[in-house]
Amino acid sequence: MAQTSSASSLLRIDRRADSVRVADVTLHADCLGALYWPEEGLLVVADLHLEKGSSFARRGQLLPPYDTTETLARLARAIARYAPRTVVALGDSFHDGDGPARLSPADRTALNALQRGRGWIWITGNHDPDPSEGIGGSFGAMLCIGALQFRHEPSRNAPQGEIAGHLHPVARIAQRGRAVSRRCFATDGKALVMPAFGAFTGGLNVRDRAFAAVFGARMFTAHMLGDNRLYAFAASRCLSD
Repeated sequence: MAQTSSASSLLRIDRRADSVRVADVTLHADCLGALYWPEEGLLVVADLHLEKGSSFARRGQLLPPYDTTETLARLARAIARYAPRTVVALGDSFHDGDGPARLSPADRTALNALQRGRGWIWITGNHDPDPSEGIGGSFGAMLCIGALQFRHEPSRNAPQGEIAGHLHPVARIAQRGRAVSRRCFATDGKALVMPAFGAFTGGLNVRDRAFAAVFGARMFTAHMLGDNRLYAFAASRCLSD
């Protein structure tokens, strides 16, 4: 078990995460956008898109160059909260194949510190399909543990136990006379699509047909990320863009 035995640690998990079940496995969906599997000591994040800002800058589109620093700081908070034995990043961890080479010395040091003392698995994605040298950890196209399988891109009619990223789900609801959009976990209890974790990542509305291809027509729940908790809404209640 991960280091969650103290009462204070359990309280932090209860306040900041929803329990969700995927293929009869109970997971903690955290308001930071990470997923934690207590029995395996496994922390899962998706679509970090590190070095997106520097990628855009190379093409003449200037963005603040702080996305990697901010994303790694949020990941550090999740790791401190759960003390996982293993971290799995579900693809598109870097915005492009040259991203690892553009890491600043400070960000490289921060990443190395997060990896120290735990397993670290990079799942390859469409933005980063090839293993990268010098960033630690191991690489694979998919990871299977017990009833769950972890991959980057969700399958059409997702099979039982699939956890994926790639789609960057966002839910939009009417709240007190105005529309509110937030990143979310999307799940029907059989499969789950993770929110994008990266600071500069956009999102795709859960009413998009890409989600119907994964789950069926709106037969799933959106767990919207709040500042200190998650908010669950049936996809059928969510608004289109």
